[in-house]
Order: sequence, then C-alpha cells, then structure tokens
Amino acid sequence: MKKVDDILNNSLYKESLEKLLRYEEKREFCRHDLKHFIDMSRIAYIMVLEKGLSFSKELIYAIGLLHDIGRVKQYEEGIPHHIASVELSEKILKDIDFTEEEKEVILKSIEGHRRENDDELGAIIYKSDKISRECFSCKAIDECYWSDEKKNLKINY
Repeated sequence: MKKVDDILNNSLYKESLEKLLRYEEKREFCRHDLKHFIDMSRIAYIMVLEKGLSFSKELIYAIGLLHDIGRVKQYEEGIPHHIASVELSEKILKDIDFTEEEKEVILKSIEGHRRENDDELGAIIYKSDKISRECFSCKAIDECYWSDEKKNLKINY
C-alpha cells in the first residue's frame, strides 16, 4: 500500500504523531496512537468489505491514519481535533498520490468521524472509531466519561 506508506513516512505526519505520543504519554484513557489508527482502519475495511462497498483499502487506511492526527493542535491550540485533523491532512495529502476525488472523500470522512452519519462510509468510520476501543479491558473504565452505551464492551471485529 504505497500511498499508506507515503502517509506514514510524511515528515509532518511523523512529527505530529511523535508530538501526540508525548502529549498522551501519561493519559489513562484511550490513547490516540498508531495502534488505534491501524485498529480503526482494519475494522472499517472489514465493514466496507462486508457491505460490498467499493472503497479501496488504501483510502480506508488513509482515513484511519489521519482521523485523529489533529489532536496535536487540540492540545496546543484548543482547535477541535476533527477540524485540526482536516487541516493537517490537507497538507499531508498534498504529497500523496490520491486523486482529488479520493482526497475529498478522505477529508470529508475525517471531518465527520465524531458524529453519526447518514452516508454509508461516514457511518462506518464513526462506528469503527468507537468499536476499535478496548473498553472491555481498560483499567480506567470506571473513570471514563463515555456512557456505558458508547463503551465498547465486547469484541465484534
């Protein structure tokens, strides 16, 4: 997956990911790290395949790798991370060989990943982001601000 590798090797992406890891080093709750990004991508791609949708694996993984990268700006500047993720992703995607249409899909999915969506891909991204969390084994589950309905308490994927 060359385009995914290009994202992972992008200097802005690597710098942002390193900063994010430092900001969340002592975070007790779910971390926004490469493991979360990859887990979310894998689950989303499985859902895409199950529904017979035609989104490429690279497009889904691009969304997964980029959807929370703006948390750095949320920590630094107070910008909501879904907005900051779009801003950073636009810069990162400039050097990646996705078509303009694919970039629009990626950015729209990143922008909408925090809310339930009517469109099929948006719904998949929202749901996969939530169920990629391992609430069922979290040591901080009792302190988590997520409602019990929102917590992922079983393995589905």
